[in-house]
Amino acid sequence: MNILAAIGRLFLAFLAETGRLTLFTGRAFAGLVQPPIYWRLILQQMMRIGYFSLPVVGLTAFFTGGVLALQIFIGSNRYGAEAFVPQIVVLGITRELGPVIAGLMVAGRVAAAIAAEIGTMRVTEQIDALTTLSTNPFKYLVVPRLLAAVITMPILVAIADSIGVFGGYVVATESLGFNGAVYLQNTVNFVTHQDVTSGLIKAAVFGFVIALMGCYHGFYSKGGAQGVGRATTNAVVSASILILAANYVLTSALFAR
Repeated sequence: MNILAAIGRLFLAFLAETGRLTLFTGRAFAGLVQPPIYWRLILQQMMRIGYFSLPVVGLTAFFTGGVLALQIFIGSNRYGAEAFVPQIVVLGITRELGPVIAGLMVAGRVAAAIAAEIGTMRVTEQIDALTTLSTNPFKYLVVPRLLAAVITMPILVAIADSIGVFGGYVVATESLGFNGAVYLQNTVNFVTHQDVTSGLIKAAVFGFVIALMGCYHGFYSKGGAQGVGRATTNAVVSASILILAANYVLTSALFAR
């Protein structure tokens, strides 16, 4: 009976957490369409989320594209299909690896920062002070971060796609003996608008997930410094898991036959 009671407690806690997250998401969506809109804060968060994440996303995309080209060449070499390396590289980068890798890197950097910032404001009662000053904490803290993440993530992924394809090009031409002009021509001829736009749609969803998880765990953090640490960890872990889950759902929806 103790085992069943423990399972029941875990299940009820899961349902309670799911309900609280659903209500939080609903309030966030409501805040997106209700005035006022703090444009200065949105631009500030766009710089923090997008511009300052560009170096780590760019480096990750470059090496991912290079490794992808190398691995595809090694695998296709067994069947004499080395000519398909540029096509598979651009497809893998634009459809999957670009959005997912960029989302995971931004989740590790941004979700943790958002959770730590808002969590510190919660435990130091700054959020309560905003309410006392007749400022809606959702409008002031959550909405600017959500909008900034949704706007900047597609831009980051578009840049990451270009850098990732360039990384594959560098490895293919410098190490694998490909002709540069032929490689680029095959890449351009093979990629379609759907490949690129599907990745950008995924990026916008991933941005929303990252900002939502950071804001949610920070907003409900408690227990002082240890609580802020737990909120930071939970934000990164939950954002990463939801990105992978959302990637599967979006892939199934966008490329359904």
